[in-house]
Amino acid sequence: MERSKDGGSHGSKASGSDFLQLDVDRAPVGGMADWLTQHLRQAMADGRLPVGSRLPASRTLAKELGVSRGVVTEAYQRLSEGGQVAGRGRSGTIVVAAPVETRSATPTPAVPAVLFASEPRAEVFDTLRAVPARIDLSPGLPDLTAFPRTAWLRTERAMFDELSAADLGYGDPRGAPRLRAAVANWLARNRGIIADPSQVIIMAGIAQMLSLLAQVLYQEGVREVAVEDPGSLGARQHLRSRQLETPPIPVDADGLRVDELWARGAAAALVTPAHQFPTGVVLGGRRRRELLRWAGEGGLIIEDDYDAEHRYDRPPVPALRAMLAEQVCYAGSVSKLLAPGLRVGWVLAPPKYHDALTEAKRFADLGNAVLPQLVLARLMESGEMERHLRFLRRRHRRRRDAMIEAIARYLPGATVHGASAGLHLMITFDAGFADTDLAKVALARGVKVQPLSWHAQRPQRPGLVLGYAANTSTDIAEGVTVLGEVLRRLHR
Repeated sequence: MERSKDGGSHGSKASGSDFLQLDVDRAPVGGMADWLTQHLRQAMADGRLPVGSRLPASRTLAKELGVSRGVVTEAYQRLSEGGQVAGRGRSGTIVVAAPVETRSATPTPAVPAVLFASEPRAEVFDTLRAVPARIDLSPGLPDLTAFPRTAWLRTERAMFDELSAADLGYGDPRGAPRLRAAVANWLARNRGIIADPSQVIIMAGIAQMLSLLAQVLYQEGVREVAVEDPGSLGARQHLRSRQLETPPIPVDADGLRVDELWARGAAAALVTPAHQFPTGVVLGGRRRRELLRWAGEGGLIIEDDYDAEHRYDRPPVPALRAMLAEQVCYAGSVSKLLAPGLRVGWVLAPPKYHDALTEAKRFADLGNAVLPQLVLARLMESGEMERHLRFLRRRHRRRRDAMIEAIARYLPGATVHGASAGLHLMITFDAGFADTDLAKVALARGVKVQPLSWHAQRPQRPGLVLGYAANTSTDIAEGVTVLGEVLRRLHR
């Protein structure tokens, strides 16, 4: 009889392999690839397949198990996407990292009582990150297992050959000249921004840029920066840490409501026009013109271009900085391209604020570490960053599609927003429950998500902000399944 749609046929004869004593007759009907993936992960976790082990050739293992080769290649692909194995050409598929722990070994996390309070505290993201979870669907992370370690290490070694002793001393607080030139060229190629390297200031990510710019604005007499609503809770926290108010400006299907920005009379506005966080909408053409007209009357646009490169189903959207350099403070980073742990970003400040922002950076930390800057510069110059981005787009697109499919299957009442670009989806539900309750119970079940209400200052429909880029399709489906079960429980 047919064992599964993704495996071969099996009669009464038992099929199995001496490799890990795999017995295919114990595989569930219709889930053979899942079964094989779980057994291989378990063997890596408990030491039967240590780092450096070579897996059998897919054709060989398929023949031993009596299944189609596609079952084995699918399992190997899932392990590769999870960062546990890597192809090594003629050397075969090698175990490169063991899972930290297996699903069965993961304890039910204790959810801190203050985590999902009505008003998120300043340390809410630190607290959430510290809580263990089987599946983390938090937004804002690329696939960290895809970090180009080989290219980075090769480039780092090459840079050591070029570095002089003086290069390791204190440098320009604006950043290494080579990286500033590489960033200027990167922005010209990928975002249509023409800028001289002298205009680029290297920052420790968008977070530091917001904090230092808020400090500069406060010294200039600015007391508030209007923000999108819903919009990033983290960005609001950084602005407020420098005593700036963050009045909410509504976002609709065309992006920021510029008419309400005019009505507010704010001197500055923080926007994410290429892919609004968290809704995912693109600032429409008419709204762009209205916003630029607002800036032309003296307003300052702070453009956070945080994940504009990650697009799947739409053409690129030009940066506002490319249209009005004098009134746009543009910021980007490698957090969504490579890894947030690198803490490397950049800002193009209007001439009015450039020197003050440079001074604030100098007194904050004397500038970023030089070696990562030089490595990143070489990766940008060589085309390695573009190659990595193309690879990530293909992988992230598959995972986005997997999340949309899982939501349709297990959360049929949810509305999906912002699917054409980025690293996350926003989903909303009809009213009737608190999204913080959904997030709290899901975390107790081992699935980590962020409630939409965290990112809103005004009342909104309940919803979630779900990251997909850092998870395999299997984990995404499992996580969304849990969310569906929790939601049904809340509606009882």
